[in-house]
Amino acid sequence: MAYTAVELQLLKNRLESIVDDMALTVVRTAYSTILRNSMDFSTGFCDPDGRLVAQGLCLPLHLGSLPDGLAAVLSRYGDAIDEGDVFLLNDPYEGGTHLPDIYVYKPVFVDSRLLGFTTAIAHHTDIGGRVAGGNACDSTEIFQEGLRIPPLKLYAAGRPVQAIFDVIERNVRVPRNTMGDLRAQLSACHIGERAVAALAVEEGYDRLQSGFSELLNYAERLTRAEIEALPDGRFTFTDVLDDDGIDPDEIPIAVTVEVAGSALSVDFSGTAPQVKGAINCVASFTRSAVYACLRCLMRADIPTNSGFFRAIDVRIPSATIANPVPPAPVAARGLTGFRLANAIMGALAPLAPHIVPACEVGGDTGISIGGYRTDRTPFVFLEFLFCGWGGRPDRDGVDGCASIVVNFSNNPAEVVEAEYPLQILEYGFLTDTGGAGKYRGCCSIVREYRFTERQATLQIRSDRHNSRAYGLSGGEPGSPSRNILNPIGEARKLPAKTLLTVNRGDTLRHVLAGAGGWGSPLERDPQRILDDVRNGKVSIRSAEMHYGVAIDPDTLQIDVARTSGLRSCSART
Repeated sequence: MAYTAVELQLLKNRLESIVDDMALTVVRTAYSTILRNSMDFSTGFCDPDGRLVAQGLCLPLHLGSLPDGLAAVLSRYGDAIDEGDVFLLNDPYEGGTHLPDIYVYKPVFVDSRLLGFTTAIAHHTDIGGRVAGGNACDSTEIFQEGLRIPPLKLYAAGRPVQAIFDVIERNVRVPRNTMGDLRAQLSACHIGERAVAALAVEEGYDRLQSGFSELLNYAERLTRAEIEALPDGRFTFTDVLDDDGIDPDEIPIAVTVEVAGSALSVDFSGTAPQVKGAINCVASFTRSAVYACLRCLMRADIPTNSGFFRAIDVRIPSATIANPVPPAPVAARGLTGFRLANAIMGALAPLAPHIVPACEVGGDTGISIGGYRTDRTPFVFLEFLFCGWGGRPDRDGVDGCASIVVNFSNNPAEVVEAEYPLQILEYGFLTDTGGAGKYRGCCSIVREYRFTERQATLQIRSDRHNSRAYGLSGGEPGSPSRNILNPIGEARKLPAKTLLTVNRGDTLRHVLAGAGGWGSPLERDPQRILDDVRNGKVSIRSAEMHYGVAIDPDTLQIDVARTSGLRSCSART
């Protein structure tokens, strides 16, 4: 019996609630700060054919990779899937995206019939390899990056495959965190399995399977209707990465979006060949960036599932930075994933100028510090930093939030200091860093760390030292990022991508990039500029230079006559 429209919505909401409960389970049971605080993980449910039916409120950038990982499992095991099995993998060239991301899939059976798979992907603090944290930019082949796991059974018919647990535990620097987080994923999959099985009892196996297909078809219809409402045409955009951490040359990311009726394609022809360094981004992650960006343009109630994917054609030439071939390193692929999203949004801007914001920060910063305490116990600190959005067509960018394609949170300073040999000396917004515009880009964030143990390895994965976050519709670019070692004293400027040894007392000052502005700065309401000055987001000098607004430094009031003259002069030039 087919689902009515109301029943289909109820089924959609029920499934989304289940996968959200799975996500909450990870937060409650995870050991590492990267999961329980930053929330670098995703949960979902797939049908027996490996199609994504529902995804939890976690990372949009995992959208396209959950079914790819399951496709690798199904390809390897076929019909040899039994009740009580659990599968895992992390191989970027067989379903994964980079080695720190471990995928776990648990088949759900009802009356000995396969109903689908609960799944959880999580970024682990360490996966072995030459550099703690598994995100080094300067690896030159995947074999340097850590433990590489093809699709394997972690549990077979309900019994743990102890050899797999042992191999993982022996190859990571912080086994307590890694094994604890892996068990958090298993707990989430178990919670999801129990809830989906209960739903099947209520609905009936055959009817529920039919409901899965109806949800996919429903999502595809809604998505194609949204595409049809967009203007037909061909739109291109190119952004550049500063470098790969090995070669100094800029790396172009070229995107072409084409709309024809209800068909939409995204083509990455013209994007740079794969690079020596580890910022290569595998195809499943590139597709995820496409899906996440397009999702921002469309109505919020479209189900997040494989039906949405079916409406979008993604073309990624092989052996490029957006679709490398082995043994290319990919550990730092997150940086390129975010920059792919920046380029995609740039191409989408003419399609939906009333929605698309100016460029956000333009790639998160990954910082890892690994070493040994005095008692020889290991530690691995890992975090990813964001600071906000670009100016939007109707309002300022959001200060102090994650990228539009993830739902990360920054780690509280108190947690960092309590768990790692680090002190956070400064953490806050910086004046005059958001791109000027009618609607201002977000201010950048500074994070300053002091290392308190004897010695460790510091790794920085950043960008936008040279290529700044672009503005739109006359908005100005955001400020560049920078890294400074020991700002008081040595003040050594570090490259965007850095690997070096730090000692007790060394301090790293990292400044994230600012986001781009939207619209002409001369159209910004002077009262809003005055508010920015009073709040420390814009200086009096910048208000005059970029916005043509004169503010008396003693009274902090607008000089109306002088402002009128400044703006008239700027408009003429």
